[in-house]
Amino acid sequence: MSSPSLAPLLERAVAHLAPEMPLLTELGDLFTSEGHELALVGGPVRDAFLGRTSPDIDLTTSASPEQTEKLLKQWGDATWDMGRTFGTIGTRRGATVVEVTTYRADAYEPESRKPIVAFGTSLHDDLIRRDFTVNAMALRLPDLSFEDPHGGLVDLAARRLRTPSTPEVSFSDDPLRMMRAARFSSQLGFTVDDPTRTAMTEMSDRLAIVSAERVRDELTKLLLSPSPRAGLTLLVDTGLADQMLPELPALRLEVDEHHRHKDVYEHSLIVLEQAIELEGPRTVRGLGAVEPVSGPDLVLRLAALLHDIGKPPTRRFEAGGGVSFHHHEVVGAKMTRNRLRALRFDKDTVKAVSRLVELHLRFHGYGGGEWTDSAVRRYVTDSGPLLSRLHLLTRSDCTTRNRRKAERLSRTYDDLEVRIAKIQEDEELAAVRPELDGNQIAETLGIKPSPVLGRAYKFLLAVRLDQGPIGEDGARHELLRWWAEQPESRDR
Repeated sequence: MSSPSLAPLLERAVAHLAPEMPLLTELGDLFTSEGHELALVGGPVRDAFLGRTSPDIDLTTSASPEQTEKLLKQWGDATWDMGRTFGTIGTRRGATVVEVTTYRADAYEPESRKPIVAFGTSLHDDLIRRDFTVNAMALRLPDLSFEDPHGGLVDLAARRLRTPSTPEVSFSDDPLRMMRAARFSSQLGFTVDDPTRTAMTEMSDRLAIVSAERVRDELTKLLLSPSPRAGLTLLVDTGLADQMLPELPALRLEVDEHHRHKDVYEHSLIVLEQAIELEGPRTVRGLGAVEPVSGPDLVLRLAALLHDIGKPPTRRFEAGGGVSFHHHEVVGAKMTRNRLRALRFDKDTVKAVSRLVELHLRFHGYGGGEWTDSAVRRYVTDSGPLLSRLHLLTRSDCTTRNRRKAERLSRTYDDLEVRIAKIQEDEELAAVRPELDGNQIAETLGIKPSPVLGRAYKFLLAVRLDQGPIGEDGARHELLRWWAEQPESRDR
């Protein structure tokens, strides 16, 4: 861009940074007074031009990590080593956190999962090793001179992702950048230019050297973005998903004229989009406002994306041209558990997502509302704390184009939620327990703590779910009737 066209853009970007400018200027003065360079770089600069508030203040410097640490200790309330090997020192003043990284020029060895870190000698050398040109812009401090050696501002205006060096070199240096391209396409609505997309496709297998934790973090950021579909589609189309989430491209089941069924891949993306639309405040016919699932919710979005991954391995062609996917929810839950563990998700997330996948078909047994109160109780207790998410997942799983059918399913689920609310109000299902505790069971049966006591407890819990509250006397009656049928009772 020419200087006249750049000037107003730069003014607006600096104006957007106004709250941080006194701090940035002070840091710039501190570093330059000691003979070092300092610049605001990457995401904060990009976001300032976009008018977005960046969550980070990322700075780069010619100073060594040791020199940086010494200066930051003079300036901040607290200073810590965020990764001295990688040249990053963190500091905090008040509520503001700043990260300062020494100029870098690192790369991966062909088979290594960790980059070889090499410190650079100039800002331009540092910028060329950045992932994309829109992140390879900098504002020198304290004078605010703008550095854009790779045309990042032009690409920003075009909403285009392009690498500063050749994409082959960039992705070889850090293969995770290919996933980052997908993430930015979802977060920022950018498109990937053709050479970059071609390199992503040709080098997709290079992603295998990146640690599962780094892949997980990029996938998480993508899924929590406003429009995950764009990034997920890019991952699948370039073959990157085959490396880190192969269950997703496997959903693209072939459809022919003799075996017609839904495009499971497209269906899953629509379910994800519909689940996202339901996040936040919502109302239910007959109930009004109900407990929301605040967005963006990672557990819900993972479950929506993965709920049908059990279909490919369970697909069967039936006589007459039909297709079945019997027990795909059970198979899918196991596959989900294995994949999320491989990606190093935490135990709670793995457990919650796989449970939602397992339960996602349960509603379809509800039919026109024929469930007994017992079945409704089990629906609630089986979902436990995931009930609100299960409501959204189940509603999102309707992607029919038949308007009447969609409205009928919506009304039926409204009815189920009303029934759940009524039973919860009457019976406090969230804390449902057998009406006799372990001590009372042992006393009634005259037994000591043992596996049979556990069986008796589970039996009374089933009675509670099937019959609702029946009182302690009723529970003892049912317990004694059950006990009379157990082989242990005849041994006494």
